[in-house]
Amino acid sequence: MPGSKEIRAKIKSVENTRKITRAMEMVAASKMRKAQERMRAARPYAEKIRQVAAHLSRANPEYKHPFLVKRDNIKNVGVIVVTSDKGLCGGLNTNILRLVVGQMKQWEGQGSKIAVCPVGNKGYGFLSRMGADVKSHLTGLGDTPHVEKLIGAVKVMLDAYTAGEIDAIHIAYNRFVNTMKQEPTIEQLLPLPGENLEEKTGATWDYIYEPDAREVVDELLVRYIESLVYNAVTENMASEQSARMVAMKAASDNAKNVIGELKLVYNKARQAAITKEISEIVGGAAAV
Repeated sequence: MPGSKEIRAKIKSVENTRKITRAMEMVAASKMRKAQERMRAARPYAEKIRQVAAHLSRANPEYKHPFLVKRDNIKNVGVIVVTSDKGLCGGLNTNILRLVVGQMKQWEGQGSKIAVCPVGNKGYGFLSRMGADVKSHLTGLGDTPHVEKLIGAVKVMLDAYTAGEIDAIHIAYNRFVNTMKQEPTIEQLLPLPGENLEEKTGATWDYIYEPDAREVVDELLVRYIESLVYNAVTENMASEQSARMVAMKAASDNAKNVIGELKLVYNKARQAAITKEISEIVGGAAAV
């Protein structure tokens, strides 16, 4: 059994760790509320632009954008993987990366080549270590994502799709369900899937384009893709802060239990030492 001094040092160390985890829990709780507000603010815009894109896809214009054309032979697949820049958020990044790796193996089994665009330091480090074909990457988004920062990395993938180097693009992220649940999700980004562009009314739409259909449709669909990527990043950030708050709370609770167990061991060791000293004194007195 370790001595009382060693046990006291362990108790002090765990108490210091618990202070850190409790502070991180409170910081994550504060950031989580802001991230959820940002996520909820982005959803109406994403929904509205989805409706506009749905109307446009059913208008049968004289110009058909490549993003709306389904390709028969999928030889190259691109994946935008959204993870966090920092750790200490439980199994959030592990779950999404495990899902992505499993999906990549399926695509490779079908004879497709994979190109990736990691958003977030954790995903970039993992995919680089496994030797994936990294087309572009983006790290250091901070606590507040901006579309201007996302455009560069995403445009590389869009340009590759337009040039025919990539036949389909998917996006992987953690979808925020509630504080206790974050769902790893992979969605098809390009070509735009029909279920994402369903129009509930079933009405037909006709448009007059100014200056021309090509310019208007190109700009609209690029903005639509950017809104989907931005929405995925906000969802992932809300999931990250929620997962970190829960993980730090669990760590604080575990530290409290460890401290209780160490104090019990310390008291037992102290009691044993006192009992031994008394026994030695009594034995010495009896011998005298």
